[in-house]
Amino acid sequence: MPVSSEIKAQKNELRAGMKKMRRELDIEKKADLDADIQSRVLAHRSYIYADVIFTYVSTGNEVDTFGIIHAAWASSKRVAVPKCEKDSNEMRFYIIESENDLKPGYFGILEPDTEKCREETNYSRGLCIVPGLSFDAEGYRLGYGKGYYDRFLKQFGGTSVGLCYSSGVKWKLPRSAYDVPVDIISTERYLRNV
Repeated sequence: MPVSSEIKAQKNELRAGMKKMRRELDIEKKADLDADIQSRVLAHRSYIYADVIFTYVSTGNEVDTFGIIHAAWASSKRVAVPKCEKDSNEMRFYIIESENDLKPGYFGILEPDTEKCREETNYSRGLCIVPGLSFDAEGYRLGYGKGYYDRFLKQFGGTSVGLCYSSGVKWKLPRSAYDVPVDIISTERYLRNV
């Protein structure tokens, strides 16, 4: 079932607004917000009891994940980061043991160097840190429009947490049948199950 042109248009308009808001965020303010979001995730039981953390590698205006990555290594957790397969629009996650295991990949995003890293194929447990421009009260997200995380979350058996600034949380986002919600939303103000 294709996504309707009306939903696409609504999402594109929202994306433009969220990207603009993030671009205008003061660097020092962003660092403070990111630290608050990270500390909420690190204190939550879903992080504490997870043995593997599936996480995006943040870039630019995204909520920073490097604090979570470093904390996971310090706690002897395994860290798996995605590599986007542009031909299939799928993501595969690989275990990284240091930032030296990363190199620029699709979209210029840091991805695992697959010649150095082992693929993680067990998606039945763990914690998945999910990026989003916006989330709504039911955990649905506004991403970048490629559907990578929706496809991954359909097969993921662990807990998913979306990272977002509270200014990006909406009551209800436009959605299609392909969209998959996260289990938890973490902002600088709160972390809550959806």
